[in-house]
Amino acid sequence: MKEKKHSLQALIFTLILVLFSCVATKHKENDLNNVIKYDAATFDYVYVEALKQKLLGNGGEALKYLEQCIKLNPESDAAYFQMAQIVLASGDLNNGKKYAEKAYKIDDRNIWYIMMLSGIYYQQGNLDSAIIVYEKSSVYYPQKQNFQITLANMYAEKKDFNKAITIYENLEQKLGLVENITYGYIQNLIKAGKYKEALLKTESAIEEFPAGIQYYALLAEIYGIKGDRDKAQEVYQKLLKENPDNPQIQLSICDFLINEKRFDDLFIMLNPVILNVSISREDKISLFAKLIAIKDFSVDNIDKVLLSLMVFEANYSNDEVIPLLRPEFLNSINREREASARLEEIISKNQDNYYAWEKLLFVYLQLGDFKNLYVKGEECATKFNRSFVAKLLYANGALENRKYEIALEELRKAQILAGDNNDYIVQVLTMKADVYYRMKEFNKSFEIYEEATIKDPEDLTILNNYAYYLSEQNINLKKAESMARKVIEKEKDNPTFLDTYAWVLFKRGKVKDAAKIMESIITRGSNISAEYYEHYGFMLKSMKKCDKAIDNWNNAIKLDSTKTELKGEIENCKRK
Repeated sequence: MKEKKHSLQALIFTLILVLFSCVATKHKENDLNNVIKYDAATFDYVYVEALKQKLLGNGGEALKYLEQCIKLNPESDAAYFQMAQIVLASGDLNNGKKYAEKAYKIDDRNIWYIMMLSGIYYQQGNLDSAIIVYEKSSVYYPQKQNFQITLANMYAEKKDFNKAITIYENLEQKLGLVENITYGYIQNLIKAGKYKEALLKTESAIEEFPAGIQYYALLAEIYGIKGDRDKAQEVYQKLLKENPDNPQIQLSICDFLINEKRFDDLFIMLNPVILNVSISREDKISLFAKLIAIKDFSVDNIDKVLLSLMVFEANYSNDEVIPLLRPEFLNSINREREASARLEEIISKNQDNYYAWEKLLFVYLQLGDFKNLYVKGEECATKFNRSFVAKLLYANGALENRKYEIALEELRKAQILAGDNNDYIVQVLTMKADVYYRMKEFNKSFEIYEEATIKDPEDLTILNNYAYYLSEQNINLKKAESMARKVIEKEKDNPTFLDTYAWVLFKRGKVKDAAKIMESIITRGSNISAEYYEHYGFMLKSMKKCDKAIDNWNNAIKLDSTKTELKGEIENCKRK
C-alpha cells in the first residue's frame, strides 16, 4: 500500500510540474522595471503545494495556499487562475469571475484566461463583456479561427449580423470556401435580410460541396423567405426523396410546413420525426413548441396535434417534460379544464414531477380555481419545500381562501428562499402587502408597498396596486394619481391600469376625465370586468346620470353575481 501511495504522489508531483510550467506566470517579464520583488523560492514551494491539494480534491486547502501565494506576489496571474478554477468547480460563479478577471487583467493575452473569463461572462448573460474579451483576443491571435468564429457567433446572438458577416468575409478571403465557415456565413446573411447574397453564396456552396445537405436546406429556406414556395417545396421534396431518414432535412421540412401552415403535409411528417432516433429529444421538443404556439387551428387539426403529442409521449414514457406539452397545448387553446385534468393524471403517475405540479398550480390560478390552488398548493409546497414558486402559489391560494395567517407564513418562507434575488423579493412584498390589505391592516400594507417601490420603483404592477388601494382608502390621492399616471404613460392600452387611473381621478374629483377613460375602456369591449362597469356606474351617478349608472351596475352584477351591494346602489338611484 505504501508503494502505491508513493507512486501516486510522484504522479501528482509530475502533473504539478507540467501545470506549473504550462500555465503559471509567477511574475511579469515584459517590463523589467516593474518586476515585483518577492521570495521566489517560497512562492514556488507554496504554489506547488496548492496544486497538489487541488489535484487531490482538497479545494479548501488549495485556496489557503493560493491566498499565501497572492500575499507573496500580488501579481501572480497563475494563482488567481487556479483560484478561479477551484471556486468555479464548486458552483461559485461570482467569485470565479472575480479571480478570473484578476488573472486576465494581469495577462490579457493568456488563452486560458480568455476562454475562462469570456465563458463566465456568457454564462451570466453578459454578452457585451464576453464580446469585448474576444474582440481583444482576436486582435492578439488573428490566426486562431476558433476565436474568430466564436466572436462571429456572439455578434449573431446579439443580432449584430453585419459584424458577424465581416468576420466570415475575412475568413473566406483567407481560406476560400470552407464547409462549416461558409454555412455560418450564409446563416448570418439570411438573418441580416441579405437574401440575394445568401442565395448566391448558397448556390456556390452547393457547387463546391454537392454532398452538403445542409446547403440545400438553406436554399429551400431562402426560397421560402422570398415567397418562392413552389421552389422551396421542390427542394424539400428532392431532399426527402434522396435522404428519407436525414434528421436535419426532416426538421427543416417540418419548420417549412409550420411556417406555411400546411398542416395536412405536416401531420404526415410528424410521426417519422418522432420515431427518428437520430433527431435529438431537444430538437423534437423545440419543433412541437413551435407547433403548439400556433393559435388558429381548426377543430380537426387540434385533434391531430393532440394525437401527435400522444405518440410523442408514448415514445418517451419516462420523460418529465414531454408529457407537459399536451396540457400546454390544451391551455393555449383555452381548454384549461382538460389541461388541469391531464396534469393531475401526470402527477398521479409520477408524484415527483415538479414541472407538472408547478404547471398545474398555474392553470388553477389562471382558472381562478382558488380552492384547488389552495389544496394542491399545500401539497406541492410541502413536497417541494425548497421551491420559491410553489410557496408563492400556495400563498396565493391561501390568500384567496382568506387563510391569511397561512399566506403570511408561506410568504415568510418564500422570502427566505428568495435570497438576494430582488425580483423574487419584490413579488413576495407585493403579495404580502395585498394580504395585509385584505386583513384591513392598511398602514402595514402601505408600509410594505413603500418598501417594494424602493426595491423596484419601475414595477408597474406594484405602482398600480398601491395607487388603487390608496384611492380606495381616500388617502394620499395626489401620490396615487402620480403613480397611476406613471403606469399608463408606459402602458397606455392596458385596461386594468387605465381603470385604476380613472378611479384615482374620480376620487380626486376629476369626474369627467375619469368617465371618459372608463367609457373608452368599455367601448373597446375586450377583457371587460365587472369592476369596470361598477366604477363607471359610480362616475355616472356623480354626474347625475342615474339611468346609465343603473345599466352599468346591472352589467357588473351579470358578470359577477357576488356584487350584491350594488343592488342597494341601484335602489338608491331609482329613488332620485
